[in-house]
Amino acid sequence: MKVVIFGATGMVGNGVLRECLRDPDVELVLTVGRSPAGNQTPGPQKSKLREILHHDLADLSTIESQLTGFHACFFTLGVSSAGMSEAAYDRITYDLTLAAAEPLSRLNPGITFIYVSGTGTDSTEQGRVMWARIKGKTENALLRLPLNAYMFRPGLIQPLDGIRSKTPAYRILYALLKPFLPLLRRALPNQVLSTRDIGQAMLAVAKRGYARRILETNDIRAAIGA
Repeated sequence: MKVVIFGATGMVGNGVLRECLRDPDVELVLTVGRSPAGNQTPGPQKSKLREILHHDLADLSTIESQLTGFHACFFTLGVSSAGMSEAAYDRITYDLTLAAAEPLSRLNPGITFIYVSGTGTDSTEQGRVMWARIKGKTENALLRLPLNAYMFRPGLIQPLDGIRSKTPAYRILYALLKPFLPLLRRALPNQVLSTRDIGQAMLAVAKRGYARRILETNDIRAAIGA
């Protein structure tokens, strides 16, 4: 299986990248982003990693020739909406996602496209919460494309394997919660996931599919054993 990852330097993306490189069924991992992800990747696993550094993620036309022959795309690129205008958040969340999904659907018929959304996403696109509306709009647009599309909606995520969030506020939050996250994960298994869980679930869905197109936390956990 050949996979492409957008957002591999982020917390979830780095976890997915790690699991892809460890999985013997994955022969090639291509990361596309503005900064390299390979410097976070240990050992001989890097031999199946290829990276494209591309500044303008809103326009992939100049690298389309390198985006063919893939079986799955894991789209983990995203930012916190804190302090952002709706227009700015829409450009990063909706526009960049569709800028990747549309050419990939054309270049790789039948590709599985897994989009990391979030718990509380608003599929109606009508609610009061700005980020939830835009995430819902993005999910709905992906589900209309000729893709084998799945939406992942994780809630609280426990970072493992030295992975850290790129968002300063989240790093502080995770530092405060670190002693309690393992306990929360055991006590609330359908509300707390780890970066390993999400990466392994993405690979499982890419290989075998899943009964639902929108996966909440309990579905993501169930997919690992599917």
